[in-house]
Amino acid sequence: MFLKTTKFSLIFFTILLINVYISVKAYRYSLKNTKILVILEEIRTLESIKTPSSVLGVSSDSLNSDIRVATLKSFFRQHNSPLYDHADFIVASADKYNLDFKLVPAISMQESNACRVIPNNSYNCWGWGIYGANVTRFSSYEEAIETVSKGLKENYIDRGLISADEIMRKYTPGSNGSWAFGVETFLKILE
Repeated sequence: MFLKTTKFSLIFFTILLINVYISVKAYRYSLKNTKILVILEEIRTLESIKTPSSVLGVSSDSLNSDIRVATLKSFFRQHNSPLYDHADFIVASADKYNLDFKLVPAISMQESNACRVIPNNSYNCWGWGIYGANVTRFSSYEEAIETVSKGLKENYIDRGLISADEIMRKYTPGSNGSWAFGVETFLKILE
């Protein structure tokens, strides 16, 4: 009797392990398919808005906004950035403050690897007001994007600091030029 119970337990355990293995594989496959669907949707969006004539009744401003959002989403996805879900807000803030839509993302890449390395609970991907032990904290990415966009416009662009090198001299005066080089590199990647 003991031998039959042990044999039954072994068979049951083997079947259970096989089921767990299959379930894990299926779950991983569904995650992979979800990522593929997101990427395909980004490609479809980019392709559908390449030419204004392909979308009737939509202004070229809307098309430009859409392609900018899709460009940022693709960029942020490649860098596994939490800013992916805020690409539309970045474009809207850039439009609101008349900034190049690539500037805020480029600075976030230089300062924090697109928000992947930031002070805890700060939402501060731009090193904005971070010096020494001082850390400026925001309540959300939207608040941070709004503050940084407005600050760049009022404290830099409106004062004639328009190149990455000119911005660097005030934004991070101790830099040896690497900050401006990094920002310029990310600006070019986003073109």
